[in-house]
Amino acid sequence: MPLKLAFAGFRHGHIRSLYELAGHSAGIAVVAAAEDDAATRQALAGRVHFTHEACEGMLAEVECDAVAIGDYYARRGSLAIAALKRGRHVISDKPLCTSLAELDQIEALARAGGLKVGCMLTMRDSATTLGLRALVQEGALGPLHAISFGGQHPLMLGSRPSWYFEPGQHGGTLNDIGIHAFDALPWITGLEFITLNAARSWNAFAPRFPHFQDGGQVMLTMEGGCGVLGDVSYFSPDRAGYSLPLYWRLTLWGREGVAETSATAKEIRVAAANDEHLRQLPLPPGREGGYLHDFLADIVGRPVDLDTGAVLKAARLSLRIQQAADQGLREVPL
Repeated sequence: MPLKLAFAGFRHGHIRSLYELAGHSAGIAVVAAAEDDAATRQALAGRVHFTHEACEGMLAEVECDAVAIGDYYARRGSLAIAALKRGRHVISDKPLCTSLAELDQIEALARAGGLKVGCMLTMRDSATTLGLRALVQEGALGPLHAISFGGQHPLMLGSRPSWYFEPGQHGGTLNDIGIHAFDALPWITGLEFITLNAARSWNAFAPRFPHFQDGGQVMLTMEGGCGVLGDVSYFSPDRAGYSLPLYWRLTLWGREGVAETSATAKEIRVAAANDEHLRQLPLPPGREGGYLHDFLADIVGRPVDLDTGAVLKAARLSLRIQQAADQGLREVPL
């Protein structure tokens, strides 16, 4: 019997890829879709079959097994909590929520009800990341000592949804974008984060909205003393968008060599200790929709990497880093 999946909120474009993927998955029946915002419903007419105009009404009326959440960031936590209280599994676009108090409730409800929580942490599914992980796991770079990542996005002020720039709706750039790296790097390296040395968020490209902190940088330490520097600011040029080779650029420095790739790369570039030049390694196949497959497997009890525990761990780490940036905290144990 297919899993009955209902959708709550479409105010971020990411959720449409899950809607389309679910619609073509044999093990899923999409039974409802709700969106409170009339302008969003009108914009998506013909692409989404809306059954309800209110998410809360849909949650109360529709019999389903799981709820997919794609509303604006600050509303996601309350929708996840409402779904879990009704005994539904939850899968969300990232970020899952924007406060640690919400996350505490989500975790407690999931544990008490034996429910699963998934998230669209798509970096784990990309060919470049899968290839980089395989390289590290086979020991090709030796012990890792330094990592840098750049996940800068275009701001697209004027075309990006207006709620981004409304006070209290976004929840922070580090929690928004950084969660991909905070989730993927331990999975790639096998090392856990142990200390947040520093985190900073600030307003740079959007002076009309001084509360919106479009800059985000972090310095962290992983097990073994591996240092991590990251930038997830909204500073990428708008016209180039996500096409630049700098988009989600990952560089890993190990005792036996260095490896680098990015989301737009067609290879992994490697220089081992005895190499005079960079070599190019081919990529493995990507894993399209892997986060959804893991969610379904988690529900039926099959072991997967991206299970409820991993999702909640990534969300908590991201929220703690965002909190440190907001409060100016330094040297925070993780």
